[in-house]
Amino acid sequence: METYVYWFVLALILLGLELATGTFYILVMSCALGAAGLVALLGGGAEWQYVTAAAVGVAGTVLLRRSKITARSREIQEQGLDVGQSVQVLQWRDDGTARVHYRGADWDAKPESASLGREGPFYIREVRGNTLIISHNKGE
Repeated sequence: METYVYWFVLALILLGLELATGTFYILVMSCALGAAGLVALLGGGAEWQYVTAAAVGVAGTVLLRRSKITARSREIQEQGLDVGQSVQVLQWRDDGTARVHYRGADWDAKPESASLGREGPFYIREVRGNTLIISHNKGE
């Protein structure tokens, strides 16, 4: 069997694994193996096949990392849209956290400081994961 067939079979196996797990890094490696198979199909030597697989893998990983960093900064900017919005406290818990109603859903919330009073209007100061940090000040 030709060398390129092995590259393509490995690429397809990784592609199937990526479809099962949803991990984009595996997709990058599948593309890298496919690129190496293409070099083999075009008659490139083994060293060029390995160099191509490595170069495509590294480049894809770098691009994927950058896109995740960009997505994270976008997420931080979107969180800024929530800051200053009012929330309705539904219930205070014994541990000092609260359950609040915001955007049609119930959220967990923590007070910005332990001395925060439990009466009056509350506003979002920060979003940490799926927990809202609330205060009496809008903080815009």
